[in-house]
Amino acid sequence: MSETETPPFRYTAALAGEIELRWQAYWAENGTFQAPNPVGELADPAHPRAGAPKLHVQDMFPYPSGAGLHVGHPLGYIGTDCYTRFQRMAGFNVLHPMGFDAFGLPAEQYAVQTGTHPAVTTAANVERYKHQLRRLGLAYDERRSFSTTDPEYYRWTQWIFLQVFNSWFDPSVQKARPISELIEKFEATPEWADLTPAQRREQIDGHRLAYMSEAPVNWCPGLGTVLANEEVTPDGRSERGNFPVFKRSLKQWMMRITTYGDRLVEDLDSLDWPEPVKLMQRNWIGRSRGAHVDFPAGSDKITVFTTRPDTLFGATYMVLAPEHELVDSIAPGAWPNGTKDVWTGGYESPAEAITAYRAQAAAKTEEERTADGKVKTGVFTGAFAENPVNGARIPVFIADYVLAGYGTGAIMAVPGQDERDWAFAEVFQLPIIRTVEAPEDCEGAFTGDGPAINSEWLDGKEVVEAKAAMIAWLEENGKGSGATTYRLRDWLFSRQRYWGEPFPIVYDETGLPIALPDSMLPVELPDVDDFSPRTFDPEDADTEPETPLSRKKDWVQVELDLGDGPKMYTRETNTMPQWAGSCWYELRYLDPHNAEKLVDPANEAYWMGPRQPGDSGGVDLYVGGVEHAVLHLLYSRFWHKVLFDLGHVSSFEPFKKLFNQGYIQAYAYQDDRGFYVPAEEVVERDGEYFHGSQKVTRSYGKMGKSLKNVVTPDEMCDQYGADTFRVYEMAMGPLDVSRPWETRAVVGSQRFLQRTWRLVVDEETGASRVSDAPLDVKSRKVLHKVIAGVREDMAELRFNTAIAKLIELTNTLTPLPTVSREAIEPLVLMLAPFAPHMAEELWGKLGNSGTLAYADFPVADPAQLVADSITYPVQVNGKVRGRVEVSPETDEAEVRAAALEAVAEVIAGREPKKVIVVKGRLVSVVI
Repeated sequence: MSETETPPFRYTAALAGEIELRWQAYWAENGTFQAPNPVGELADPAHPRAGAPKLHVQDMFPYPSGAGLHVGHPLGYIGTDCYTRFQRMAGFNVLHPMGFDAFGLPAEQYAVQTGTHPAVTTAANVERYKHQLRRLGLAYDERRSFSTTDPEYYRWTQWIFLQVFNSWFDPSVQKARPISELIEKFEATPEWADLTPAQRREQIDGHRLAYMSEAPVNWCPGLGTVLANEEVTPDGRSERGNFPVFKRSLKQWMMRITTYGDRLVEDLDSLDWPEPVKLMQRNWIGRSRGAHVDFPAGSDKITVFTTRPDTLFGATYMVLAPEHELVDSIAPGAWPNGTKDVWTGGYESPAEAITAYRAQAAAKTEEERTADGKVKTGVFTGAFAENPVNGARIPVFIADYVLAGYGTGAIMAVPGQDERDWAFAEVFQLPIIRTVEAPEDCEGAFTGDGPAINSEWLDGKEVVEAKAAMIAWLEENGKGSGATTYRLRDWLFSRQRYWGEPFPIVYDETGLPIALPDSMLPVELPDVDDFSPRTFDPEDADTEPETPLSRKKDWVQVELDLGDGPKMYTRETNTMPQWAGSCWYELRYLDPHNAEKLVDPANEAYWMGPRQPGDSGGVDLYVGGVEHAVLHLLYSRFWHKVLFDLGHVSSFEPFKKLFNQGYIQAYAYQDDRGFYVPAEEVVERDGEYFHGSQKVTRSYGKMGKSLKNVVTPDEMCDQYGADTFRVYEMAMGPLDVSRPWETRAVVGSQRFLQRTWRLVVDEETGASRVSDAPLDVKSRKVLHKVIAGVREDMAELRFNTAIAKLIELTNTLTPLPTVSREAIEPLVLMLAPFAPHMAEELWGKLGNSGTLAYADFPVADPAQLVADSITYPVQVNGKVRGRVEVSPETDEAEVRAAALEAVAEVIAGREPKKVIVVKGRLVSVVI
């Protein structure tokens, strides 16, 4: 063989590719990673893990876009694959599935642009993703895969919607109950008999967990649909598309997620989630405890919620949101006597001022309206209210810093204790009364705590005592009551788009909703010729929604027999939001082909049921991005709790442990025109970057086609092999930390695998190099130290340090004259989670048959973990001046004597003041 020829059995990308495709086919043909269920068609008593302890691990499933995966996407998928392969070898029955969240705007927008049906592009994208994921050797149970667009899947999404629709929240037991129980209560009241059938339905519908509401919503003309609060950026634009979002009053489907506010907050304590995510959910839910207080205003009553009822004596004016429903009714026809010019905005009448100010407020985003530091604006409504604690007559304003969607849309303004109220009071020349004792040097609003002042019978009381006393007084005098409110709003559940789940709802002549029976599910999405909503001006808030389904007249008007004979009904023409399908997919993985039930109770209890009192149950490990903290995760928890209340699941939380993986980011390069150049064509010279001969600038951020820095896993698999790519991604750093991609560094992982390969395989002949000779004593200790460390790292998802330990073991074995089976078999088994294809191949070359997927993961011998000696650094006045090596059994006096001898020349006969022995760590000598 010439020097330039590659040895025939060298581990190259070509050989790796051949091995990988062969083992991927083997796993697929043999159903290697199929997890047995306790009951049903997926039960398998002969499976090697049947009856073993279970482990349910799940990734946040992807939206299959046309661009496919880049190297950043599979970071979490490879992480969970390594973890589940380890746990499968450690004795667990592992469920690790993957599906596709395939409804949503991207496919529909592509359909609008090209005329291609979303189902066609979605199916093609799903197949591409499946191919890419299989190429990486990911060990999914493919029998359990599905897309949310599959009718047999969204049949159950519709079924869950009906469970929510046919439920009400009983505050006495803090849980959902069937609506039939509420109807029985109504039927027992004398008033029920006097109501018409339509009135009875309206009364019932007013209590359902899923209901229709005419309410202010986020209308996005650019997308042609309404959006949930969570889908709107703080600056008032759509997260997808970056279009302006406007407040509009529309009739929409809503879900009463707010009724679960307390449980959504309190049950976070039962979950093993990152604290920042828990904090994000608590802040988003925004639970506040305080009081509702009623302020008489003529014949009306303005109710406010305040967390500081102890400051009521300092309320010198009120502010309503411009959109508040009482503004028009309380406003008089003319300005009352005594109205200050600064209050009116220069308008001739309250009505004129209110109209003009509303238009001004509507043009601002919520962020602009509530921004700190901005000059406070507003106008007087012409109305006065009565402070209920002292009868003071106080003016009522409208101002844009109060929002209709938060609290009651009205505030009592206490400028002495609130900075925004203080700023408003100064602008509009309103009284300021301090009700909490402030420091002498306080020149503005005092927001701290202290004894009450200027508050009559509350004076001298500290805040907690004053709050309680005021709430008691309000309740005794019928002026208000203690209350808890939430920042969380009810979930807006309608979308005016085509590519989503149809609602299983029809309307009769009354216009009231009727749930379809289970036997009529699924309500399949019909084919349409035009997927686009009406053409809108993205900047025009007054455009009217029109759904693509509303144009499908032969589908919208349908004859049905719902128990009282055939008659015509009108279908709901909105579709569900993209979040619907991902709210419950963890349950369908458990029993994916069950046509009779959402999930068999035995399978649900096995995979997700609680294991001890107080255990929430749920998926054992859920891995995904932190960006879903207050969208998918909050919605999933709500749906799961409803299903738990109704007895459909045994776990009261969907995801027991959450892990947020970091992100792989990339460098991008721009020339002197500001144009991006292909990152792979850039070279570094002397700390500067060049594209050809031209110097370019480097920036750091996300991967994207427009940045010309996308690297695909397909490229990496072709150039290095899937195992090398997997090892590199896991070795780059901790899984929960973001890191930059560097293609040139991948070769380091390839070399590690090549060294491991050469330990077993003769590169010229392909024969095994392994002997049955025993390992030497020193190497044996290294082996068992590595085994113990890798097991611990794998259990804690510390894959980068586990790989470092495997490299250490490989480096220890490489110089040895022979490769001992005693060491190489454990090394191959420990390598298997990271480089499964190569490990399978080496396992066969070591004389084993079949797959190692269920081989026992190595366990360290405790006797080999005991150190033969301990090395003590010896410090003199804080600096290391020597070392001593002693037996672990050496007593402290002997260690002290050996240490003093080791630094005798440094001490030079001086008597030490102290000699401190920190057992097993160091000796400190003070002279």
